[in-house]
Formats: sequence, C-alpha cells, structure tokens
Amino acid sequence: MSNPLKLIKDNASNPKLWVVIGIGVAGIVVLAETRRRRRNAKMVEREDFGAFIERFELLPFPQPPPPAAKQKLSGLTFAIKDIFDVKGYVTGFGNPDWKKTHEAARKTAVVVTSLLKNGATCVGKTIMDELAFGITGENKHYGTPINPEMPSYIPGGSSSGSAVAVAAGIVDFAIGTDTTGCVRIPASFCGILGFRSSHGAISTIGVLPNSQSLDTIGWFARDPSVLHRVGHVLLPLNLVEPRRVRRLIFADDLFQLSKVPLQKTVHVISKTIENLSGYLPLKHMNLGQYISSKVPSLKVFCEQSANHQNGASILKVPSSVMFLLQRHEFRTNHAEWVTSVKPKLGPGVSDHVLAAINGKHESHDNIKTSYKVKTEMRGAFQSLLKDDGILIIPTVADAPLKLNTKKVLSAEFHDKAFVLSSIASVSGCCQVTIPLGKHNDCPVAVSFISFCGADKYLLDTILDMYSSLQEQVNVVSNSSPLPDTNGNMEASELLKEKGNAAFKGKHWNRAVNYYSEAIKLNETNATYHCNRAAAYLELGCFQQAEEDCSKAILLDKKNVKAYLRRGTARESLFCYKEAAQDFKHALVLEPLNKVASRAEKRLRKLMS
Repeated sequence: MSNPLKLIKDNASNPKLWVVIGIGVAGIVVLAETRRRRRNAKMVEREDFGAFIERFELLPFPQPPPPAAKQKLSGLTFAIKDIFDVKGYVTGFGNPDWKKTHEAARKTAVVVTSLLKNGATCVGKTIMDELAFGITGENKHYGTPINPEMPSYIPGGSSSGSAVAVAAGIVDFAIGTDTTGCVRIPASFCGILGFRSSHGAISTIGVLPNSQSLDTIGWFARDPSVLHRVGHVLLPLNLVEPRRVRRLIFADDLFQLSKVPLQKTVHVISKTIENLSGYLPLKHMNLGQYISSKVPSLKVFCEQSANHQNGASILKVPSSVMFLLQRHEFRTNHAEWVTSVKPKLGPGVSDHVLAAINGKHESHDNIKTSYKVKTEMRGAFQSLLKDDGILIIPTVADAPLKLNTKKVLSAEFHDKAFVLSSIASVSGCCQVTIPLGKHNDCPVAVSFISFCGADKYLLDTILDMYSSLQEQVNVVSNSSPLPDTNGNMEASELLKEKGNAAFKGKHWNRAVNYYSEAIKLNETNATYHCNRAAAYLELGCFQQAEEDCSKAILLDKKNVKAYLRRGTARESLFCYKEAAQDFKHALVLEPLNKVASRAEKRLRKLMS
C-alpha cells in the first residue's frame, strides 16, 4: 500500500485530515476553473480578433411602424473607433492615461446618433493607434488587432480595430477617422472597402480632434451596397443632378511607386470600363508635374529641400505640409494635457507627440504657407477633376510590415505611404479604397479620388463598378512578354538616332518609342536601354527606367550613365540605400563625377 493511502487509512477518523483533503480538492477545482476561463477569454479574444477595447450595445432608435419603409440601415451592426463620444462612456483616445484623466461623455457624437436613428445597432468601441498618431495599428497598451487577411502582419492604423472588426465579419460596417491615411491604409492592408469623406462634409461634433484641418470621418465595409448606404445616411443631401459620364485618370507616376504589377491594378480597371457604359476613355497623367505647375506655394518648401528637380520630390512636399499642419494643430489642441499628465506612450507615438509639442522646424511663415498650399491644392484638384473626374492612385506602395518587428518604419516605407495619403489629406478630397484581390498573398488595393464635395458621386461610381471590377480580378492572368526579334544593326542605329533627336526636342514619348523599336532589333545594345531609361525618367516612369538601367549594366558593367540613371530612378522610388550604392559605383568608375558625388552625399545625409 502506498504511503498516502496508508496515511488516510490510519487517520480515517481524524476530521482534520478530511478538511485538508477538502481544501486540496477545492484548490484543484478552482485552478481548473481559472484555466478554463482563461482559455475561454483567449477564445473570445480570437473570435473578436482583438478588435474591441470595450463591448456594449446601443440599440437603434424606435423605427416607424408599417406601412412606413424600413430605415436605410435597419438590421445592420457597426463598431466605432475609440475617438467618438458615447453618452455615459469615457472616450479613451487609445491611451489609458487619457481615459483616466477625462470624464464620461455627456452626449453621443453626431455621427453615431445619425447611424442609430437610421436603424443600425452599435456593438462597441474599437482599438486605435494612440492619440490617432500612426499607420501601423499597433497599440502597446491594449494590443494590436489581428489582421484577418494576414495574421502575422500589422492591420494598419490608426483606425485598426474598426477595419479588423469589418474584415473579420464581426460587424457589417465600422466608423473611424482619417487624418493622414487612418482609414485608407488599414482598409488596404485588411482587404476591405474604406471611405474617407471630403474634409468638412460630415460633422465631427463629439469626435476628439487630432488635427482639425485634416481630420475627416471615414467608414469600412465589405459590401459596396453597405458602404453606399452608410454614406447616404451620413452625407448631406445632394441637390446637384447626378452625372451621366465619368472620366477616369491614372496618375502614372504614383503607380511607379507600387510594387504590384500594373496588370493587377491598371489593367483590371481598364478592362472593366471597356464593358461598362457611361465612362470616357481612360486618361494618363504625371501628377507630380501637374501639382508643381498648379500649386505655386510648394516652391517655398522645395527651396528648402536639397533635391527638388524631379516629380517625386515635388510629391513629397504635400506630405511635409501635412505633417507640419498635424503637429501644429495637435500642439494647439493637446499640449497642455501632454505636459501636465506626462502620459505613457508607445515608442513611435512618443516621437510624434514630442515633435508636435516641441514644434521643431516650425515657423509662423511655414505654417502660414502650409495653409496656403492646402487652399491651392484644393483648387488644383477642383480644376483637374471638375464635376466628372476621378483620379486613380495606389492606396499604399508596400506590403504591410510583420507584427512585433523591432525596426521602426523605414524611410522608404514611410515616404511612399505618406506621399500617397497626403494627396487627399491636403487637398480635402474624398477617397475610397477598393480591394483588387492579392499579389504574393498580400491584399492589393487602389484608390479612387474625387474633388471635395463629390462624395456621393464617388460612392455611386463604386456601386456601379464594383462587381465588374471583381470579375476582372478573377479572370486577370499574367500576360506573356512579347518576343523580341533581332534585326540588322544599321536599322537599329537609325532608330536610336531618331530617338536621340526626339529626346533633344523634349518629345519623351516619341523617344521611348524609337528606342523601343531599336531594342527589338538589337536587344544586346546597352546604350539603347540606357537612352530609353533617360526618356523614362523625364516621363516619371521610374520603375521602367530602373529596369532599363539594370539591363544596360548587365550588358556593360562599366556604363556610368546607367548607374547614375538607375540611382536617380531608385531615389525617386524612395529606395535610398540601393540608390546610394549606384552612385557609389559610379564614383568608383569615375572618381571625379560631380553628379554622383553630390547625390551620394545627399542620400547619406537623408538616410542618417
């Protein structure tokens, strides 16, 4: 007999023994129950994908009795970002110290009330980036919502929880705010529709401000009809007659920033409108050149930049203006709270807040000029898009970062993301993010932009196009490259000379065509590729220029011009490290080359 059993037998009549045994059994039961509850809690968290910071239910207002029609949002559920006031609840702004130092709201935000009046049910508040700073969706206090499309990657922010709640199918739609891309970027990363309304189109009463001249209301949905219905509830009545014809314009230079093949974006949209009525033939443009010519106040910021010769650097200026305005207005709104409370902030957010509170690189003249740029940008896009135009750009240029990565956003990722998001933020335009399938297992999205105030027109367009777009996404396949043929050398040289003449005459497209014909006849000539790259650079086609230079270098490893032009293309694509290597290589081949020397120094300073 074992010692424990013998002990029990010998002391069976002792009541103290049974008390000890009872306590032990109770402890085991309590431990088991605790573990079960923890498992259930984790299961609930997984079911919610970590999207919510607080769950509750706000029932819709009483609906009119039959035979009156049902309200537009009847039967739909929604979630709200932790930036909207709800009566009786403290609006947390994504930060525990904010929540501790503020009282419960006395009124519910106008937007939330409108949704409840129209039949929707609110089921809770969602996690956000602290104080609405950031585009990753990570929150060190409350955790990072799980991206349902890519669980190992960030969901994007700052409206991360709202995007995840929709992408995971927990709610029919969710609302957030968009300042510097806070709805558009998470919509892209999570593979759903996201709408940023025109600045000032929807009331922000009852919404905590980050930067009033940039803040807008936005919302997410999986279904375009839901996106459309929410918009028609929140947006003011439109007294303008509906447009019958639509003009779609591709910003070719911005698609150069994207790593997604054009066949999965531009080609899909091109094929779609071929099968739809009411659309004019597609147009293409270089947006950087257009903005440079139409927004004169940008020159003030360009003069402060070390390199402002190309369209890509021009496009960086609106993002600089965007951050200058955001920091200035955040300081005005919240400097007193930050300095008195000294809140605990995540690393990235802390940098943003300190930069805002300290007001580095700000002057009265710069702030004044920034507001002027904003006004001029709105006018430029009004002139470009008029009442029937829609600009098409990539929503983001890169795939989302992996979760818990220790490195901060690289300068390249940061610059490209905000070049794209600053267009609507600074101009005040409305913008919708549209999912177009996947590339390398990562969601692909493009954005449609219409002028400030054309929100319903843009929503109507998406409703009209969406099913056809998704059909094209399903049928699109990679086209095989056209075979190159070898011809005689004299003909190819003649074509090259014609290309050179067109280049000198600044007929860049014609030059590209001549060089392309020369390459078809003789694809092993490095000069043809290098010359075509120069024409592509003038057109703002940086990816094509980079590819041509790489081919030229492969054929002639001592081609200095190819290294210089590839370096320029890569710098324009914000690939600073690779660009610096090209300029260094050019210096090895030509140690006294001033262009390479200046560029290498400029990039070294930029990366540091």
